[in-house]
Amino acid sequence: MNSENEELDYTPDLITLLDEDDKEHEFEVIDALDYNDEHYMALVPYAPDPAESLEQDAELIIMRVDVDEQDEEYLSIVEDDEELYNVSKLFEERLRDIFDIDI
Repeated sequence: MNSENEELDYTPDLITLLDEDDKEHEFEVIDALDYNDEHYMALVPYAPDPAESLEQDAELIIMRVDVDEQDEEYLSIVEDDEELYNVSKLFEERLRDIFDIDI
């Protein structure tokens, strides 16, 4: 049982992605959902300093989880506009009350 004076221990769910120049970027997974038999993740750039994170307008990034021939998962950019729109709306509904996010 937590007392009122105890702080909740929050450990962000982090993921590191490589860009086209093989530079690493760290993101926080803020939500995940399934839509049309596909799995999606909502990510924001990670800032280790919570104050810095609050000062920035973080861009929500939506990625689809795909599986290769060896059953290894990897993240893909959602390139289909209709798919991205539909999944974005689902995330927006789920996250609207929790975060101040413009999609």
